[in-house]
Amino acid sequence: MIESDIAVGAGLRITCTKEDLVQGLSVVGRAVSTRTAIQILSGILLEARGEDLRLAATDMELSLRAAVPARVEGDGAIVLPGRTLVDIARLLPGEDVTIEHSATESVVHVGSGSASYTLHTYNAEDFPRLPELADTQTFEVDREALLETITRVARAASRDEARPVLTGVLVQFAGDKLVMAATDSYRLAVKETTLGAPAPDLEAIVPSRALQELARVAGDADEIAVGVQENQVLFSVGSVWLTTRRIDGQFPNYRQLLPETFEHELTVPRAELLDVVRRASVMIQRATPLQLRFADGEVTVVARTHEVGESKESMPVAYTGEPLDIGFNAEFLREGLESVEGDDVRLKLISPLRPAILTDEGDDFTYLVMPIRLPG
Repeated sequence: MIESDIAVGAGLRITCTKEDLVQGLSVVGRAVSTRTAIQILSGILLEARGEDLRLAATDMELSLRAAVPARVEGDGAIVLPGRTLVDIARLLPGEDVTIEHSATESVVHVGSGSASYTLHTYNAEDFPRLPELADTQTFEVDREALLETITRVARAASRDEARPVLTGVLVQFAGDKLVMAATDSYRLAVKETTLGAPAPDLEAIVPSRALQELARVAGDADEIAVGVQENQVLFSVGSVWLTTRRIDGQFPNYRQLLPETFEHELTVPRAELLDVVRRASVMIQRATPLQLRFADGEVTVVARTHEVGESKESMPVAYTGEPLDIGFNAEFLREGLESVEGDDVRLKLISPLRPAILTDEGDDFTYLVMPIRLPG
């Protein structure tokens, strides 16, 4: 049974601008569940608090809350069908919106300009209890540093729920350092970021999806507040709060996965290699590997599929020694090159069956990608 501490009042009338309402609903609407048999999780909670309209949605893994300036008469809370409410708000014809609810009715009246809607409500007492924000100790982190780290690491996390711990990102705050690591067992991304000010020590495995949502809703604020409450991690950006469950389990010791010595280390123009990989990837289908053939002074990128055909493109690189042919998942290689910053990428290679490493000029980002055995 889902616990709730929502207070339901005698009646409610809320007036706010369409712009503010749409902005708030667009944020929290991303946490509305679309794949659950629990009806309340498909709704958005509207709660009157002082001079604000508080909006909230959750799918039990991720919750989003936002505050909208409003004129509020009465008090209480209502839950409305989430997707429907978001769609209606975007299409309303007037500049202002009025939302009215009587405790004796199971419907809400929404009006704006010439349009009016009557929406059935869900029982607000069934809405899940979300972490109490006032009880959470938080610390501030530079927004740009945090979001850059998320962007470069999070997409290496697994999408396979069979191993939940790999769907998360290891987040470590220690002194003035932030370290994030993610792996799906085929690739690994690690980023170490120096913060402008020391932060309390914290380590948690945070769902990748939650961090990517944080990046979307972060807006233009300078700081993001971070806190932990029992098994929840909380992030605050302005009037928006994102909370997510911590993933239980032991994250792989990623440092043991990183090779210490390499046979070849090359510095390659990143954008040029990325363009070659993107062009070759058009020819890739299913699990066909993208082949990189290193020989004296050049690398040739080969894409070959029986169904489509073949492409070859070469570019100069400072490679010497015996020729080396190595295959990679085209998407993983492309995303690794996209995640590296700067004009150049450092490629570190061992053999066709050993992992390759991509690093940037600052050496604070490492991307490991496992090779795929080439046919023949």
